[in-house]
Amino acid sequence: MLDVTHFNDPGCPWGYSASPALAVLRWRYADGLRWRHVMIGLAEDSTRYEEAGYTGEKMARGYQRFRVRGMPFATQPRERIPATGRACRAVVVVRLDRPELEVAAFRALQFAWFTTALPMDDDDSILAALGRVAGLDPAAVVARLDDEDVEAAYQSDRALARTAQGGPTHFQGKAADTDGAWRFTAPSLTFAARDGRTLEAGGFQPVEAFDLCVANLDRSIERRGAAQDVTELLAGFPEGLTTREVAACMAPENAIVDDEGAEEALITAAARGELGRETLGSGALWTAA
Repeated sequence: MLDVTHFNDPGCPWGYSASPALAVLRWRYADGLRWRHVMIGLAEDSTRYEEAGYTGEKMARGYQRFRVRGMPFATQPRERIPATGRACRAVVVVRLDRPELEVAAFRALQFAWFTTALPMDDDDSILAALGRVAGLDPAAVVARLDDEDVEAAYQSDRALARTAQGGPTHFQGKAADTDGAWRFTAPSLTFAARDGRTLEAGGFQPVEAFDLCVANLDRSIERRGAAQDVTELLAGFPEGLTTREVAACMAPENAIVDDEGAEEALITAAARGELGRETLGSGALWTAA
């Protein structure tokens, strides 16, 4: 087993756009990777974005350009630019109280961030976003956002995320200093083997970069090939997958991701009642029935 530390933030469009590569890792290595998710905490308030000239319209136009990377985005301009710290704390609450739902909660917040116009630093918006996570009590999560143990865990995440100076991520130009320390950008992954060896793939990378780290650290891990059946694939992802995520998991080595082919297979399975489909922004989320 390899330990993977995953630095991300629910409000980062780069971290969100890397979701297909992360889905491939989860499919390909399953229990061979033990994940630790660290919230970067990009901004505690919107001042920095406003001073840089960001507006709701500018953010929506940015999302329009990000769509080419495959994940669904909505382009309804927000009335204001939200900060990410509150949503990061929500992920931390779920990690502390319901760790088995941490990934689902993180993804729910991402989907709300990028496929709705909700102001995602507002507690009501976080409550609405987490409502899609089966088995989670969103009100209990929101009630814990200001608790001391949550704040301590969140600040620990932020401190760890700001240790990129001098490392491979910094060297490759994929670290950022936006608040006084060089931090990992989303999504950065560090891989650690049982013998203490580590490798780092910082910032937005193709899945091959992450796969290369695994191959160089532990070749005893079972490595599954491309998924062949969409129903079998989605059975392993209870929170669902977008069309591009499914296509990425089904792509053979060195093949171009085939969104259209994946969607054809998804439509067929949905027509048989095996899958559910939810429209999200410019795309769709598919779940096992």
